[in-house]
Amino acid sequence: MQRAGEVPDVLAQSADPAGRGAIASAEVAPGAGGVSGRGSAASGSSADASGRNAAGAAPHERSHGASVGREATGEPMVIAAGLGWGERFRLALQDVTETWRLRRLVWTLAFLDIKLRYRGSVLGPFWLTISTGVMIGALGFLYSHLFKTDLKTYLPFLTLSLVIWNNFMSSLVNDACVAYTTAEATIRGMRMPLSLHAARVVVRNVLILAHSVVVIVIVFGLMDTWPGSVAVMALPGLVLWLIDGFAVGLLFGGFCARFRDVPPIIQSLMQVIFFVSPIIWSPAILAHRGIGVILLNANPFYDVLEIVRAPLLNQMPGLETWLAALGYSAGLLVLTALFFVRARGRIAYWV
Repeated sequence: MQRAGEVPDVLAQSADPAGRGAIASAEVAPGAGGVSGRGSAASGSSADASGRNAAGAAPHERSHGASVGREATGEPMVIAAGLGWGERFRLALQDVTETWRLRRLVWTLAFLDIKLRYRGSVLGPFWLTISTGVMIGALGFLYSHLFKTDLKTYLPFLTLSLVIWNNFMSSLVNDACVAYTTAEATIRGMRMPLSLHAARVVVRNVLILAHSVVVIVIVFGLMDTWPGSVAVMALPGLVLWLIDGFAVGLLFGGFCARFRDVPPIIQSLMQVIFFVSPIIWSPAILAHRGIGVILLNANPFYDVLEIVRAPLLNQMPGLETWLAALGYSAGLLVLTALFFVRARGRIAYWV
């Protein structure tokens, strides 16, 4: 309803020689006798036809009026991204925090992954346990003679190495490469933190590793070699493994979703790393040779593996080994944080 002393918007529009009043003109509501007066902010008039000032207008109305005002004055309108690194980091941290809050869901999904993978199988994941035990029995007697090593010392070493590598480290890296692509329907179908899929990969491989502990117990019992009190030092290494596995899931999962040729390359590299790392051969064999310096000191997998394997073999890992493992883990975490903060909003479009 028009108040006394106000100029109707229709007159203001007709008095506009440039025809800009068509943009800022009032919208007449159907069946209503009044006008909304949205164009008052753009026309520059001191009178407010709707009875509301610019500060009291709705947010979308203020932005509309501001854009019309720039158009009226001839100023260029700049459209820029509103998320800086600080805001991106906050959203990424919120994503990880939400995954921790949904940790029970992570365990449930990981258990269902294993159940579906071995659907229809009688033994289920214990097939991995049996195959690992057969491989250890075949390679143990062969390589102990080739390396001229005592079987009682070599077989527990080989058992720990193969179980950890085949059922956790190698399988975790390979699963991390497809962490997001295999969850494509879930990512597109429901709102869920993206880091949950990386945590799901870690928990799934932890459960698979737990099935293979039976092989370690049997071999240690046959060789009468049991871990001592120093085995407690393996617990910090296991915690570091979980953190590194989560970081690998975030990094490789997103990167491989963007570049689909990367997963086969990583699988081939993991096979090469298996032979050049001290998994089937003891570090003592090449410790005093020239090539041993490269294969041991410049191999991150050796240090990360040794901080858990050595305590279980009644050996204390050296300070250099721990510092190297922590250094590699810190570099991995920094690289993962930069990547996830930058690419988190694009992963849903990559899968």
